[in-house]
Amino acid sequence: MTGSGIGRRIVTAIAVALIAGAPQILAPAAQAVPAVTPARDDPGSVLESAPLPQSFWLPGTGAAYRITYLTTGPRGDTPCTGMVFVPAGPPPPGGWPVIAWAHGTIGDSDTDAPSVNGVDAASSRYVANWLARGYAVAATDYIGLGTPGVPPYLDGKSAAHSVIDSVRAARAVDDRLSSRWAVVGLSEGGQAAVFTAHAATEYAPELDYRGAVAAGVPSNIETIAPLAGPNFPPQGLAGLTNFMTFVIAGFRDTHPELDVNSFLTPIGRTLVDAAPELPYPQFARLAANVSVAQMLSRSLNDPALLAALRDYLQVPTSGFDRPLMIAQGATDLTVPLPLTVKLVADMNLAGTRPDFRIYPADHIGSLFANEADAVTFVTKVFECDRGSDDPGCEPASAGSIGSS
Repeated sequence: MTGSGIGRRIVTAIAVALIAGAPQILAPAAQAVPAVTPARDDPGSVLESAPLPQSFWLPGTGAAYRITYLTTGPRGDTPCTGMVFVPAGPPPPGGWPVIAWAHGTIGDSDTDAPSVNGVDAASSRYVANWLARGYAVAATDYIGLGTPGVPPYLDGKSAAHSVIDSVRAARAVDDRLSSRWAVVGLSEGGQAAVFTAHAATEYAPELDYRGAVAAGVPSNIETIAPLAGPNFPPQGLAGLTNFMTFVIAGFRDTHPELDVNSFLTPIGRTLVDAAPELPYPQFARLAANVSVAQMLSRSLNDPALLAALRDYLQVPTSGFDRPLMIAQGATDLTVPLPLTVKLVADMNLAGTRPDFRIYPADHIGSLFANEADAVTFVTKVFECDRGSDDPGCEPASAGSIGSS
């Protein structure tokens, strides 16, 4: 998807548009005997696997793999890439329990994929800590990062499938992994974790899903969309133009019938075209002086567009049949506290009671501020037995089936 020629053309186009319109590690290891051998056309089936380079190892890794596996995207079955980290030493009885790591936003191009670069620097210590606690880690790239096509950024259902199928694939490449698993995510990955929590037991009933920890969850974007247009005021939110460009790029690719380009200015179209082609640092520099208002030629308050945006973005508020923890930083300028408070309030109204924690931290800081509470939460849900009356084992949503 990327190339120096493409980059030069995009840089030139951005410059012209702005003038005219002015206004975010492994030694080779033998592949283990698969725990399961699904058909190659089943979600979670492994298409390719190889040892990860030594430079991508996390501390405490005993074996690791780069995987390409099948998952379910907006248009059906699609390949997805990711990484698997297995702790050093012998596994406990029943195998290594699994943490599915759902990463935050690190870009929109193939060159940004974690399996190409390793776990991002801001999160690597956090992810390594789970490995040190005795969990294998399945780390998806998400659809479109490292594979053909435009990433369906913040399409929560696709992200959830990427996460769940990474666990299936991880168990297929290493038979020492247990079927018991939980998901932990930040930002884009926090949203993916909530969608995963909603879908896990129905989408992959053969796995033993236990619960989710979601930090810095983007939500309620679809409720703000009707206000977006050429007069959209500056919001002071960190990275807003970058993130909204990624959303529009994925949404446009998923819904060609909606003529999304007709809502974009020349600047907006050029940025949306550039997003899946340029490495994130280069893209961020190009978008640095462009506001959301400059990207939009007319209001997004269009019934067909808004209905599709709701289906694409809206975070579920009920139907969680395992425990759910949501963490939020009080000083988060990327995902502001009021939006998460509204999400949790909507969940409460729908009969869902997540374990909601607010910390004196910013966006990335919320992940680490929540870490001790997340460890307590995850330890508890892995200990839960069917029919347990322990409050820590209760499903997040009223009327849902308890832990199995």
